Amino acid sequence: MTFTRNAIFSMLVLAGIAAAPQAVLAQQNEPTPRIVVSGEGRAEIAPDMAVLTLSVVREAETARQALDANTAAMADVLAALQAEGIEERDLQTSNFSIDPKIVYPKKNADGTRGAPQIVGYTVRNSLTVRIRDLGKLGAILDKSVTLGVNQGGGIAFTNDDPSEAIEEARVKAMQEAIAKAKTLTGTAGIGLGKVLEISESSYRPQPVPMARAEMLMDAAKSAPVPVAAGENTYSVTVNVTFALEQ
Repeated sequence: MTFTRNAIFSMLVLAGIAAAPQAVLAQQNEPTPRIVVSGEGRAEIAPDMAVLTLSVVREAETARQALDANTAAMADVLAALQAEGIEERDLQTSNFSIDPKIVYPKKNADGTRGAPQIVGYTVRNSLTVRIRDLGKLGAILDKSVTLGVNQGGGIAFTNDDPSEAIEEARVKAMQEAIAKAKTLTGTAGIGLGKVLEISESSYRPQPVPMARAEMLMDAAKSAPVPVAAGENTYSVTVNVTFALEQ
């Protein structure tokens, strides 16, 4: 079979048209060259609020006796906190439990063991307290222990509104990420393109362990409990993806 010159030209044109969409599709599927960098920013501010977890624990032969003793002690603590200016919105029961005290008899000579016995009950009532006047913190700890608090969970120095500090840390983190990307691409002789993706994670101050009740009780015998608030550090980490210009 023979083809004329015009027929061969027409077939080549048609073949080119058929292949063109595939070439465009291949170009679209090619991944965009990119670089991923991270940056961290921090901001320090003095705390303006403390969050305490205070617990009253009482033991007695019966659950009723343990509950009555616990209720009386916690009522005194709540009254004292309110007398110090703590508002009801800043007082919240965070845990309440009644647990039996069980004794397991030793094994007999024949290897048997008697049935476990309940010898008493423990009632625990925990209270979360937000203290907005840090100048009262030592006196509140002192008075709480005196009135019946005998177990401490934790103390956290925080801020009522840390948004400005977090915003400052966020700006510093982004500035560090941009500077790092410019340094890397500039050294490699590659142009830095637009931002493709940004992700962020933030860190807030965490509660620190509070002294055990025995230590607080010893301190309460002489003077209000000394408290050092220090500074809170808020940090933000960003991961930024930039396109590369080659």
